Amino acid sequence: MDLIYAEATPPGRGGVSVIRLSGDGARAAVEKLVGPLPCPRQAYLRDIQMDGETLDQALVIWFKAGHSFTGEEVAEIQSHGAPVIVRRLGQVLSQGGARLAEAGEFTRRAFINGRMDLSEIEGLGDLLVAETESQRRMAVRVSSGELTRKADTWRTLLVRAGALVESSVDFADEDVPDEVPAEVFTLLAQFRRELDDQIAGYSAAERIRNGFEVAIIGPPNAGKSSLINRIARRDVALVSDVAGTTRDIIEVRLDLKGLAVTLMDTAGLRDVEDTVERLGIDRARSRAEAADLRIHLSPMGERDNALWVDGDLVVTSKADLGDAASDLSVSALTGEGLDRLLDTMFDVLSERTAGAALVSHERQLKALLDARAALDGVAELPAELVAESIRHAALSLDRLLGRIGAEDYLDVIFTSFCIGK
Repeated sequence: MDLIYAEATPPGRGGVSVIRLSGDGARAAVEKLVGPLPCPRQAYLRDIQMDGETLDQALVIWFKAGHSFTGEEVAEIQSHGAPVIVRRLGQVLSQGGARLAEAGEFTRRAFINGRMDLSEIEGLGDLLVAETESQRRMAVRVSSGELTRKADTWRTLLVRAGALVESSVDFADEDVPDEVPAEVFTLLAQFRRELDDQIAGYSAAERIRNGFEVAIIGPPNAGKSSLINRIARRDVALVSDVAGTTRDIIEVRLDLKGLAVTLMDTAGLRDVEDTVERLGIDRARSRAEAADLRIHLSPMGERDNALWVDGDLVVTSKADLGDAASDLSVSALTGEGLDRLLDTMFDVLSERTAGAALVSHERQLKALLDARAALDGVAELPAELVAESIRHAALSLDRLLGRIGAEDYLDVIFTSFCIGK
């Protein structure tokens, strides 16, 4: 593979900047700058020499092919994080025949060289953008190969079942009867049960990965914007006594005890003639209907029946002005009841993450659904068709891990990575 390089740390000023190289000649390219590097996987403190002068002092390390992240020969220069140093290093490496890596190219090479499968790479991508503990935990499980190991266990079941079926076909005229052994259906039933568990837990896993949406809805001047400002601890929404001030949807991203939550301030719900305000109200209703949870906020503790869904929260606003008309009451002015509201939101949403699967991408879900569908009605099929159904299920597992049919997904997945990864 040709030699590529990139800054693996965020661009700009910093304490340290890591320049990563991968491909044939990575070690030699770095040795031209810092001198001999005898041993792999050992850090050397060296001066970087350019045009007879010292550019910087850096830690340098290299890895043999087959013992690196990409599976190729890899070298890293850990210099001080001055943009001028990074720029000079890039110029010299380019002049020496290396080229700047494309987005996700290091990870793509890890996939091509068999260091990671597609599900692990998707987990790594999720880890790189994780904002909350729940997202991090799930991403680490997938990127470290837990889904891969499950898929390999499922494949073992299919291999055993397939071997039994093939035996019943190939040796039908001998001592093995020409019928599908009962053990085959026991193995396939176990396979389908385990797939069903993952399929059933997809929705919860997908919400952990992408986060929940919570809409604050209610009449004009109910205190929706004041509440979202109080939760955000900054003025993100304009507050006034004029009805209809909020016309567009304002979003605040929260880390709610490890859950990613997008809180939405919406236009006050009422009948109006003003065209622009009516558009804002229509949009508010649409987003509220699609949200995972709605907070029905009003000074009287009322709910909007047209948007009500079991599990929604009814909250009384402006609690500092009078008695609460619902079990939950808050004051955006004093903060009264805010902790209880957030705790209740967490309790409701965390219940929906129970039983979350390892499968959290639509591509992964489709592979499991295809594998399961391949075995529909298999008990009524002759042995030859049972064997073919098992092969189709196994191919779907290979697609899950990217062992076949991965080409359609590679560009989409890897372009979401940063340049140095």
